[in-house]
Amino acid sequence: MPARYLIPTGISRALLTLFVLSAPLAFGNDDDPRAREVGVAPGIYEPGRLNAITDVAGVKVGQVSIIEGDDIRTGVTAILPHGGNLYQDKVPAGYAQGNGYGKMMGTTQVIELGELETPVLLTNTLSVAEAAAGSIEWTLAQPGNERVRSVNAVVGETNDANINNIRARAVQAEHAIEAISAATDGAVDEGSVGAAMGTVTFGWKGGIGTSSRVLPEADGGFTVGVLVQTNYGGELHIMGVPMSPDALASAAQRVPQDPTPDGSIMIIIATDAPLSDRNLHRLASRSFLGLARTGSAMSNGSGDYALAFSTAETVRRTPERREQGHTIEAWPNDLMTPLFQAVVEATEEAIYNALFKASDVRGVNGDQHPQLPVGGVIQILRERGVIE
Repeated sequence: MPARYLIPTGISRALLTLFVLSAPLAFGNDDDPRAREVGVAPGIYEPGRLNAITDVAGVKVGQVSIIEGDDIRTGVTAILPHGGNLYQDKVPAGYAQGNGYGKMMGTTQVIELGELETPVLLTNTLSVAEAAAGSIEWTLAQPGNERVRSVNAVVGETNDANINNIRARAVQAEHAIEAISAATDGAVDEGSVGAAMGTVTFGWKGGIGTSSRVLPEADGGFTVGVLVQTNYGGELHIMGVPMSPDALASAAQRVPQDPTPDGSIMIIIATDAPLSDRNLHRLASRSFLGLARTGSAMSNGSGDYALAFSTAETVRRTPERREQGHTIEAWPNDLMTPLFQAVVEATEEAIYNALFKASDVRGVNGDQHPQLPVGGVIQILRERGVIE
């Protein structure tokens, strides 16, 4: 049986090399810059300290990458709204769908009740059930949940079969539990990691990407953070400039594999603004504007899903509030526009980061899926006067 490598978030490359020696690996690309580091900074608002979803206080992200033999390149990414008992202290949540050719388990209950009671997990298309099993097992094991008899696991996916032997169903419940347990509130690994080990975007290697925006105090001072799992296509645009596949391939001496408008994206949004589930749905729906800015038309064969949640203590669904009733003062409709702007900007930049930080991956059938040639992108943007 081929050796299997489980790579949790945060492991150093040196230590990783000791573990895996000469295995054909792929992981987040630390050599290339994030988009903002070369001047690709969409929008009007500033990012948070980490420019990540974890800039929203309390939010944690954990990832496990699974590499096995020559054809397994997949994993799990977990997003936790807070570090407490998520089932007991539920958070308000809203869900939005673009084109619906995909799967996001647990959304009917989110739509019905407007709340989230588990971590949000991302994985590949055929591993949703295993990830959900891990989320349920983890939730039932939390102190205080001894009498729980129903758990609404929320799991999203994209199809990584271009790189990963998806029919092998390498992801197991234990990997989901490991990703949840590894979650931290620090910097988030991006690129070819976790649930995006095997993804492809605009024909180039896709990835996990994240970004955030902080509103001015006059607009509430809130933070909006976004994490994406990119695996979709279309006509790639960066900062409004079309990125010709031929020009980029020439710059890299490599060509993207099978560019197609189809594919999927998962967009997870966190904010500390005290929003109702209704306004969180509205916030989630605006993230698709950021997706469109990158060149997606949300094609017939694409699954475009967004889920937003609020970490604000004042709107948290605690047991006392659920049982006794409680007046919740949510942010008003008339003040939502800055939050809409923030989520559009953060989604766009998170997608750029996913592409910029992704690494070359050789996967199933020996196909090489090259990373976006960042140098070529920078050259085109400079020629167009978009960056210096």
